[in-house]
Amino acid sequence: MRLVTLRTDGGTRAGRVEGDEVFELDFSDVGALLASGPSWRQTAAAGGKTFGSLDGADLAPLIPLPRKIICIGLNYVSHIKEMGRELPAYPTVFAKYSCALIGARDPIVLPAVSNKVDWEVELAIVMGQPVRRADEAAARQSIAGFTIFNDVSVRDWQFRTTQFLQGKTFESTTPLGPALVTTDEIDPDDLEVRCEVDGELMQAGNTSDLLFAPAKLVRYLSTIFTLEPGDVIATGTPGGVGAGRTPEVYLRPGQTVRTAIEGLGELVNVCIDEC
Repeated sequence: MRLVTLRTDGGTRAGRVEGDEVFELDFSDVGALLASGPSWRQTAAAGGKTFGSLDGADLAPLIPLPRKIICIGLNYVSHIKEMGRELPAYPTVFAKYSCALIGARDPIVLPAVSNKVDWEVELAIVMGQPVRRADEAAARQSIAGFTIFNDVSVRDWQFRTTQFLQGKTFESTTPLGPALVTTDEIDPDDLEVRCEVDGELMQAGNTSDLLFAPAKLVRYLSTIFTLEPGDVIATGTPGGVGAGRTPEVYLRPGQTVRTAIEGLGELVNVCIDEC
């Protein structure tokens, strides 16, 4: 099953995608649907009124207001090597706030305070049920599905200190979507991951290169706190980021960033200057 969050005249609504058709569901967004209880799959699969074609839909961030956005740094072996670091023993964990999120086709706002804004295509986990101190089986069962996350990073702010947060959560920078693809439709352990800027391939990887796979991340994070329905976990990016190139390359106004993951679709976002 594929689920989206739509912008409508009456506000955002959750939708179920069937082919190129979208059916509007009686929930304000996908996060609200997931939080409705353990039968959310059956609820989402039943009924819904015809909304229109997916191509013509205005897509909001898949989960507009997640309670937690948890990001994992340095998780692809290729990216760790390009950044000149040793393989970590534990996941590198930081956060974003919901004000950073944009929809699958919304513009990426380049902050006026920086000219070092970078791309990072990432597989994102979306949680479907509460879980704490999960074992392997519970970790897998608690995942609702997967989507695409572009962890757009303001590098000069990110590296001002040893803490990443300030370079990771500038407003209106982080596309999330287009759809939640449920776990029965996707194998997260072997997916091609790509990012293009103005048609030039910048990143090409595979989730098989992840140091900490999705179920391991859920197990680890659920030891710290309860993971809740609608929480988003961004699993890290493969090699090919702008900061890892010689010379370094960064985003400019007018450029189009296309991030795609096999079986999940793509995000297409034009970069604009901050007003």
